[in-house]
Amino acid sequence: MSLRPFFLWADNTAVSAAIRDSRVLFPIIETIHLFALTVLFGTVIVLNLRLMGVGLRKQSLGTVSRALAPLTFGSLAVMLLSGFALFLSEAMKCYENPPFFFKMTMLFFAIAFHWSVIRWLVRKNGTASRIVSVLAAAVSLTLWFSVGAGGRAIGFY
Repeated sequence: MSLRPFFLWADNTAVSAAIRDSRVLFPIIETIHLFALTVLFGTVIVLNLRLMGVGLRKQSLGTVSRALAPLTFGSLAVMLLSGFALFLSEAMKCYENPPFFFKMTMLFFAIAFHWSVIRWLVRKNGTASRIVSVLAAAVSLTLWFSVGAGGRAIGFY
């Protein structure tokens, strides 16, 4: 099954045309996207470092997770919405761009890993073995940084 029809549709929407035809919309949306990405990475890094036992040791894992949750959810939502707008503006360019597909794959796995394994470890509130916690945090950080690296590579392809 080819994704080409979806990419063609996305490339021909009114929103994509408006973003492409504007001199300021793309840079504004991209700036918002990067700010949201920065906040998301910040929350992910803090939570994963706590999971590794590196920082905020006086705070329980659950407390840290609950404090970061609104920022994590909010920045992820903004990042996904702004990312979709950026995608619409250059859908056909993305269709022929391997780093775009790498980024989307890593994003899927990073979100799935975060909302399954990391949340499971948070619910255990530090009672999981240290090796499992450290390994899970390392995998999580690798996935999220792969998303960022893939996003950065899009412009070079």
